[in-house]
Amino acid sequence: MADHSISGKTVLIAGGAKNLGGLIARDLAAAGAKAIAIHYNSDSSRPDAERTLADIRAAGAEAVAFQADLTTAGACAGLFADTVGAIGRPDIAINTVGKVLKKPIVETTEAEFDAMAAINSKAAYFFIKEAGLYLKDNGKLVTLVTSLLGAYTPFYSTYAGAKAPVEHYTRAASKEFGARGISVNAVGPGPMDTPFFYGQEAPEAVAYHKQAAALSAFSPTGLTEIEDVAPFIRFLVSDGWWITGQTILINGGYTTK
Repeated sequence: MADHSISGKTVLIAGGAKNLGGLIARDLAAAGAKAIAIHYNSDSSRPDAERTLADIRAAGAEAVAFQADLTTAGACAGLFADTVGAIGRPDIAINTVGKVLKKPIVETTEAEFDAMAAINSKAAYFFIKEAGLYLKDNGKLVTLVTSLLGAYTPFYSTYAGAKAPVEHYTRAASKEFGARGISVNAVGPGPMDTPFFYGQEAPEAVAYHKQAAALSAFSPTGLTEIEDVAPFIRFLVSDGWWITGQTILINGGYTTK
């Protein structure tokens, strides 16, 4: 039977410098990963990447970081090639990259639509493609989507709409890669207590989201905490290997599918 533990494994995390991606990197290092490559998009995230690298190394794992804009197929291919060159073929690939836009459809520009599609859908697709080429047999692949995929709501058309295709990319990839023992899943957190959430929300919307989940009263902020999500990622890339082709919403009962 294949070894599905994290111990001794090699990991690539897109968007792994900070917030949930950074916590996942630290968590997998603590769980025994041998080497972790983290990706970050912009110079502004470089200090966060350096701190995450230091924490990974302090946990005993090798750590490298790569900067890239993943909205082209070539950049996704380059990220995997760089990772392989630095730490070897990954056993685990996790894509946390995304961007939120909250705006009425009638006010959305073509440039905004194209940017949201490129970040949330195109980058996810080509990350999955490269994972299919580079992951070791019995590997694990997870893409972050959003719990808004289970919502009936206005204003998030380009965000939830661009994340929605990732559900099918995930199903298709799980079928195509399954013969090699690779499991492929999507995880949709609820609104999380990170700058990723607050940048798009007015105070009244924040107040609504903080009480919208069934378990909001039991959360320190009323929102999904990154600490609520990371253990499920760890499970999916280890003992949860039998789960594949699924979209799992982790949100305290904020939405359901």
